[in-house]
Amino acid sequence: MTPFFRFVMVVLVSMLMGAGLGAAFVKRMQSPSAPAPLNVAPPPRGEPVAVYTPVDVNELPGWTQDSVAQSLPALKRSCAQFDNQEPEAIVGRDAIARSVRAWQAACESLKQVSDGDAALRAALARDFTVYRVALSQPAGAEVASNDRGTFTGYYEADLKGSLTRGGAYQVPIYGRPRNLVTVNLKDFLPPSVQLPGGVPNSLVGRVIENGQVKPYYTRAEIDADGAIADDADVLLWADDPVAVHILHIQGSGRVTLPDGQITRVGFAGSNGRVFRGIGSILLEAGAVKPGGASMVAVREWLAQHPTEAADYMNRNTRYIFFRRLGPAEAEDGPLGAQGVSLTPLRSMAVDPHFIPLGAPIWLDTVDPDGLPLQRLMVAQDVGAAITGPVRGDIFWGHGEEAFAKAGRMKSAGGYFIFAPTAAPVSSPQNPGDTAK
Repeated sequence: MTPFFRFVMVVLVSMLMGAGLGAAFVKRMQSPSAPAPLNVAPPPRGEPVAVYTPVDVNELPGWTQDSVAQSLPALKRSCAQFDNQEPEAIVGRDAIARSVRAWQAACESLKQVSDGDAALRAALARDFTVYRVALSQPAGAEVASNDRGTFTGYYEADLKGSLTRGGAYQVPIYGRPRNLVTVNLKDFLPPSVQLPGGVPNSLVGRVIENGQVKPYYTRAEIDADGAIADDADVLLWADDPVAVHILHIQGSGRVTLPDGQITRVGFAGSNGRVFRGIGSILLEAGAVKPGGASMVAVREWLAQHPTEAADYMNRNTRYIFFRRLGPAEAEDGPLGAQGVSLTPLRSMAVDPHFIPLGAPIWLDTVDPDGLPLQRLMVAQDVGAAITGPVRGDIFWGHGEEAFAKAGRMKSAGGYFIFAPTAAPVSSPQNPGDTAK
């Protein structure tokens, strides 16, 4: 057993012991041909718990007003991803837990819808069950259940850059470092087992000379100290450090080259550090006043204070690495975490612990100007700051108009998830659970 593999085993088992999965995991590793049944302990006290309550589709606010057919391209892209998954694997948790096979069957009806709001509404009503999603606090908490959460926005960043360094182009956009290692914990578990809330999906680190694994470098170490200069390629050189920081927050971008050509970059990995929003950092430091921390205002403040900007940006230790997207994969838009192109105002980032990627979602909130935003969305992305049962980040597209909308959006609201109309399967978090 290599030092790195031993490190992964120790950390993984330690984390899963706390979640009630460790003993079964160890037994499976000792006898992989005969996996032990998993008796999963309830979530620890204080951990958020989702409640999924079935509702009639006709009760969805604004159900008949939205042009739902506009979401068909997004729905079909997500359905194609289910085709590539193990049919017996479990998608979702508790009352919305379904097999991939059930999703594949439900998706077949969506694929047959060619056009028209009425046809799509009929397919969704016939082949899916709708659940209101709410946050339930464990016993002893003051709040028993709450179906209202926070909805923010993001967009595809726009930058100016060059393939070579020179002149104004001095800010690197790095590719994934060669010494960065990401371990997907689910690769070490049976397909039917999902990680409990509070346990990260992956571990990120760097391998050093003696085979040990250490946490990856912070933003300050990368940008100020050049810690990865020998371990990562520079994909592009940008002309604005603030624009690059916003690119890191958004996760994808369009870079306009000196000759006018546009190349897209997408997420390729992170340093695994905890994300801190630059708006919160400036608020905490007193640099901006409460109510003045929208991304639009933050970008303006950072541009006007270049000396202080670097220090404040480095306080967000999380760092994102990118890859250049080919013409075919970037033709329809930036790629989300599900591996499909995002659709403006139809794609949403969610917490995958509670909302499975690829699921249709009915959103009920307001836009930054207070206008109703009640529409069919698809869970196709994730975000470091998007955590909890009722939390979403709406993709607005690209350009200044999208930036203005996304940067100002922070609205209260709720949502409903569509799950295939089939009996819930036994989910790892609560075996045998039924609709709540």
